[in-house]
Amino acid sequence: MIRILTITCLAAFCLSAHAQTQQLTESDIWSSSRLHAKKVSGFRTMNDGLHYTNTTQEDDILVYEYKSGTVKDTLLRAAELLDGNGDNFRYDDYQLSRSETKVLISTATERIYRHSTRADFYVFNRSNGKLTRVSDKGKQMFASFSPDGFKVAFVRDNNLFIKDLVKSRETQVTFDGRLNEIINGGTDWVYEEEFSFDQAYAWSPDSRRIAFYKFNETRVREFTIPYYDQPYVDQKTYKYPKAGEDNAIVHIHVYDLSSGRTVKMETGPERDQYIPRIRWTADPGKLCVMRLNRHQNKLELLLCDAQIGGSRVFYTEETKYYIEIDQNDGMHFTADQKSFFWLKPVNGYTHLVQIGMDGKHIRQWTGGDWDVTAFYGYDEGGNAVYFQSAEKSPLERHIYRIDSKGRKTALTKTGGTHDAEFSANFRYFIDTWSDTDSPYRCTIRASEDGGEIRLLEDNNPVKDEMRAYDLSTTEFFSFMTSGGDELHGWMIKPPDFDPSKKYPVLQYMYGGPGSQTVRRRWGGANYFYWQMLARKGCIVVSVDNRGTGARGEAFQKCTFLNLGKLEVDDQVEAAGYLATLPYIDKNRMAVFGWSYGGYMTSLLMTRTAGTFRAGIAVAPVTSWRFYDTIYTERYLHTPAENAAGYDDNSPINYADRLEGSFLLVHGLYDDNVHFQNSALFVNALVKAGKHFETFFYPNKNHALPGVRLHLYRRITRFLGENLEI
Repeated sequence: MIRILTITCLAAFCLSAHAQTQQLTESDIWSSSRLHAKKVSGFRTMNDGLHYTNTTQEDDILVYEYKSGTVKDTLLRAAELLDGNGDNFRYDDYQLSRSETKVLISTATERIYRHSTRADFYVFNRSNGKLTRVSDKGKQMFASFSPDGFKVAFVRDNNLFIKDLVKSRETQVTFDGRLNEIINGGTDWVYEEEFSFDQAYAWSPDSRRIAFYKFNETRVREFTIPYYDQPYVDQKTYKYPKAGEDNAIVHIHVYDLSSGRTVKMETGPERDQYIPRIRWTADPGKLCVMRLNRHQNKLELLLCDAQIGGSRVFYTEETKYYIEIDQNDGMHFTADQKSFFWLKPVNGYTHLVQIGMDGKHIRQWTGGDWDVTAFYGYDEGGNAVYFQSAEKSPLERHIYRIDSKGRKTALTKTGGTHDAEFSANFRYFIDTWSDTDSPYRCTIRASEDGGEIRLLEDNNPVKDEMRAYDLSTTEFFSFMTSGGDELHGWMIKPPDFDPSKKYPVLQYMYGGPGSQTVRRRWGGANYFYWQMLARKGCIVVSVDNRGTGARGEAFQKCTFLNLGKLEVDDQVEAAGYLATLPYIDKNRMAVFGWSYGGYMTSLLMTRTAGTFRAGIAVAPVTSWRFYDTIYTERYLHTPAENAAGYDDNSPINYADRLEGSFLLVHGLYDDNVHFQNSALFVNALVKAGKHFETFFYPNKNHALPGVRLHLYRRITRFLGENLEI
């Protein structure tokens, strides 16, 4: 029995009664920049915490005062950047040396995977205006200054190098790097994708050493994807460990610059494990290595002696579920070398704790039935911590400060989502705020009390454009499932909504572990597309099922070892709830999802067929046996250990149950969710004699860049045909 709870409307963007209404089109959304909301980009805090750098439209790098916004200096004038031939060139990104006397810039950048790139790097010396190429022997990856600013490390051809800027000398640190065999200083594909980092080396605080990863991926099986750009297809072959298969063997080494000696850190005899992070402590001779077992339910922090390689475990965390690594990217070792700050589950919710180097808890800084969602840092001088949490609501994010006496200050109050970037001394922070119907507003605020100091970006041009359209208010609602779980959702109705009429529904979802589509935050192009569909007479809805984030460990991790079952059940319940509303036409309902959402859509159209008239699955996983080790085994363990968890919720195994109209879309150059998933699903559907539609994009990866306009025009036609809009 479904019990209806309250529906809460958000105050939306106010439309002038006299504004001339225009029709939104896919071209307005994906072929024009008029509706593209800006954030503050090119921002870097400076050492004194009173100033920051930012880029101008001309790509000059200027120094601004946080408090006043006054330009205090010019770090670099783009017009003065000349290459070896005396020609001007544009840079893509920049970083400052710690002394702020040098600027490392990249140009001619080439993307490799989700995060990694290669580029030509140059060092601009502010004192003499000299521009020096880091290396002329080929493009580099992951270039970074040493803390003292006298050297630059980088990776090329799977080997680690150091450029001495004073002696203009390039030193090769490793020599065994080989494509698809050995990687030094960078990650393999699966670490980059699932542990979310690509630069796999770190300078010691005193610039005397570099700790680096060495991946031996010789035993990892290869996968090949085609690129159709010439008469004979170009094949990209790379190492991709699928669930249950061999991973790369990973070791950590430390190179001493003065002696030229490399020492391997002791990380134990087990080779079938992960090292998801390394961090130098405040002691430049001590390196922290995180060791995670393959099941990802036991994490150990090792303290390694950088000179001899010896190690000891100083902290261990275990769980019956799995441990999330990326939540501790803000891990901080105190300057007194006695403790560190860590996020971990406490009474079922993620909270900030301070732990001694002996592994014993010193202090729990936060507590309650809510999750800390980001740790921004510890102000050593002010003895205060700064963090983001979902304390007010899982639909919102706010910034907080807690001092040494436990006094908590909410630094943001406006409902919605707030993200922060703090100055080096924690005196100021840039607050990027948005709400469902309001684009980003970026301000500088005081870290003491959150008081607004000045405005950086209000996106008024986008708001002006929005006034020309008849946009609907986003409504948030909750309902109770038959099993007693409260689920949250949002709904966008047609602007001329009439409660006496019956409307078709598009139910959009992602639904994967820890994710959220139901948040009070700006949705960008998707937001405008939902508004366009609403204008055509369709109600657009999204519901966060069990397994999604910011609601504690029990809610998020209940899908452990059985992905797809509870999530799909909840989406069916959501459709059932919608069908009870008097203005919903239960016979005209469609579902749409991408990636994990595509997996869910495929299951909803097969395993639980009959609820939706139509479904659109983009880049879906159709069997977790085809996906990578780290992500898949985190939630399912290996296929040998949990075959039912892999097969009971594979859309391929329910192809014969397909009902309704089904559109399957995939990029043929998808290095993440391989086209193999859709290809074998197609085989199963054909074998079952099912009618469906497909659309495949050659040379396009998982995000389908460059073809969004084409894709969404096709989706619009598909929805028009099947929902009669």
